[in-house]
Amino acid sequence: MSKAILRFTRLSPTKARLIAREVQGMNAEEALAALEFMPNKAAKVISKVIASAVANGGYEADEVVITSCRVDRGPYLKRFRPRARGRASRILKPTSHIYVEVAQAKKDS
Repeated sequence: MSKAILRFTRLSPTKARLIAREVQGMNAEEALAALEFMPNKAAKVISKVIASAVANGGYEADEVVITSCRVDRGPYLKRFRPRARGRASRILKPTSHIYVEVAQAKKDS
């Protein structure tokens, strides 16, 4: 089993979790192929983390399964937008922590 972690990425955790749930339990090679054609920003980021987890274990992508892919909330970047009458409203820009674990697939014999 090997893992990869990407922390403090400028990505909404709510949107990234939708993609993470899609690939959980899939073969890594199939997951990377599926993520390549998804239009989301999260798909590109998660595919890089999956590729890193596969490489960290020294595996090939076709021989491992994604056992865990989770997205946790990171700290918000706080920004301000000027408003009427000299006031300001706060803008919260979310960040995410992405964790991916891969393990060797069980051989059917």
